[in-house]
Amino acid sequence: MKYDFLIVGSGLFGSVFAHEMTKKGKKCLIIEKRDHIGGNVYTEEVENINVHKYGAHIFHTDKKEIWEYINQFADFNRYTNSPVANYNGELYNLPFNMNTFYQMWGVKTPQEAKDIIEKQKSEANIENPKNLEEQAISLVGKDIYEKLVKGYTEKQWGRKCEELPSSIIKRLPVRFIFDNNYFNDLYQGIPMGGYTKIIEKMLDGIEVKLNTNFFDDKAKWMDMADTILFTGMIDEYYDYCFGELDYRGLNFEFETLDMENYQGNAVVNYTDAETPYTRIIEHKHFEGSESPKTVITKEYPKTWVKGEEAYYPINDEKNSELFKKYQELASKEEKVVFGGRLGMYQYFDMWKIIEESLKLVEKFD
Repeated sequence: MKYDFLIVGSGLFGSVFAHEMTKKGKKCLIIEKRDHIGGNVYTEEVENINVHKYGAHIFHTDKKEIWEYINQFADFNRYTNSPVANYNGELYNLPFNMNTFYQMWGVKTPQEAKDIIEKQKSEANIENPKNLEEQAISLVGKDIYEKLVKGYTEKQWGRKCEELPSSIIKRLPVRFIFDNNYFNDLYQGIPMGGYTKIIEKMLDGIEVKLNTNFFDDKAKWMDMADTILFTGMIDEYYDYCFGELDYRGLNFEFETLDMENYQGNAVVNYTDAETPYTRIIEHKHFEGSESPKTVITKEYPKTWVKGEEAYYPINDEKNSELFKKYQELASKEEKVVFGGRLGMYQYFDMWKIIEESLKLVEKFD
């Protein structure tokens, strides 16, 4: 049977595209190598708690049209992302705001906080930051950098801050008000019932084959449809002909605990270098789930190796140049288009994934 579109991957990008093209009367087939739909936004119910299986996913956007689009598929709560940082047992509110500065220095006014930060910045005397460490200190001073940026960032990227490009943190959110809301976006929330239900609604009536790897029989799948949307790794699609792009990997360690409340917050970042994980997520706080138990996840970033799940593209200069070579190959394709974080080699938030997918839909109008 011939399809109009074969979509490789059932994550948010592929699911939005399949939903929209099906509405236009096109016949779509989705193949997914995992044993579930939804890609990294997949949620699974455990002990009456919707567990984010691939890390915390908090939907946020400034774009009303994207907010209205996603709200077709779920009711969203008013969850506000307000992570807490744990540095060797000291607790600090994030993002950096007056609560953080009071906890760090005991200051009570914005001017007192500004004075300390400016003093530390001038002492560092960094005019042209050459790396992430210098960039961070030139933005927020030494204390905040050493306690809340350095250890976390080095675990996240697997490299010393002085070896990382300054571009990774062109700016750090610093607020001289008492406000723990991590995002500045107008719209923010968590879908009640989890993200998997959103994907199920998007894919209602669309044929999906799970546990199906495109590369096990590439020729067969290429012949299956007029157009292929590939949302996997673009370098893998081209058999790494120019070499491997770099990604960061993640390990997730799940625990179901016989208690109602483990840490009192959905996300706690561990910003010291000694703790091996970057954060602990307590899933019930996303939706205020009622349960006598709780489920937590510890996240361990790691070096990605070929064959493992890739999570974060590393958009440094070397990889950006390599990606351009793959992009050039992709631009010559007649029946294959690439989408999503891995296909476009970009770290996209969920709202941006939806926007990019809808842009691709318009190209086929």
